[in-house]
Amino acid sequence: MKTPTLVVDRLSVDYATPSGPLHALRDIELEVGAGEIVGLVGESGSGKSTLIQAILRLLSPGAKVTAGRLALEGIDLLGLDAEAMRRLRGDRISVVFQDPMSSLNPVLTIGRQMLDIQYRRAEPRAQKRRRAVEMLKRVRITDAERRLECYPHEFSGGMRQRIAIAMALMAEPALLIADEPTTALDATLEVATIGLLKGLQQEFGCAILFVSHHLGVIAELCDRVNVMYAGEVVESGPIRPVFQHPRHPYTQRLLDCDPARVRERTRHLPTIPGDLPDLVDLPSGCIFADRCPAVFEPCRRAPPPSERTAEGDFVRCHLAASKQ
Repeated sequence: MKTPTLVVDRLSVDYATPSGPLHALRDIELEVGAGEIVGLVGESGSGKSTLIQAILRLLSPGAKVTAGRLALEGIDLLGLDAEAMRRLRGDRISVVFQDPMSSLNPVLTIGRQMLDIQYRRAEPRAQKRRRAVEMLKRVRITDAERRLECYPHEFSGGMRQRIAIAMALMAEPALLIADEPTTALDATLEVATIGLLKGLQQEFGCAILFVSHHLGVIAELCDRVNVMYAGEVVESGPIRPVFQHPRHPYTQRLLDCDPARVRERTRHLPTIPGDLPDLVDLPSGCIFADRCPAVFEPCRRAPPPSERTAEGDFVRCHLAASKQ
């Protein structure tokens, strides 16, 4: 059996606060197979960014991995020293951020930046420049040779995002983390960027962990999806079953809030009532119980079990367990 590109095994992360440890991630389980695009979706505050930072080993000083394992191509990331981890970043793991204007250096030309990130390659400068020109062409930047001399502000938002994707893929990484790369784009550019990313992923064969609030983008691009809520993955599985027949009430409510599903004209978009729980003082039962329309007595008493299929898909819910 082929080793998954990324394995997150029962990962837990705490932040130190004056009130005590804030349990930002709890028992996160997630896999991204070779050549697979896996989505990560959830509300703001669900823990998506903390998970990305943990994978990259770029957690803030107040954060601590308290349990679990992270592995990239079988390599234990948590066991690496700082220098070994630094060598993996930008080489075997690349990232595309949601705002290319802040991730690209505004005072350096695109060409300078695309050459600088190839510093690990023992090649002549001319060869690195040819590679940069070729990558710009692959992401549909016209007149690529001349545009290397341009600065980020001389490109549109969509072009900057395509340049960021080109830079992330130049090292031919095993894993590309796309952190909401279409958030700052309009609908037309979003569709174009999705198509481009999918085509490049097939060409380079890298695995992608795609993080987004946009359910439509996740459905269009990803093979599987992991739904996060308040620091937990509450449901995981292939796109079609999860989106067409969601088993967790949170996934159901999240899908109901998708504007694309609103059939009648209204002044108010659907929302999920209530607030995220206090992650310093966690409830004794289900983390979603206070906002769940289907809550019943076991939900208040104990955390729900993870109901798994033979394929490894799961849902963390007392209601789903009661229907087995």
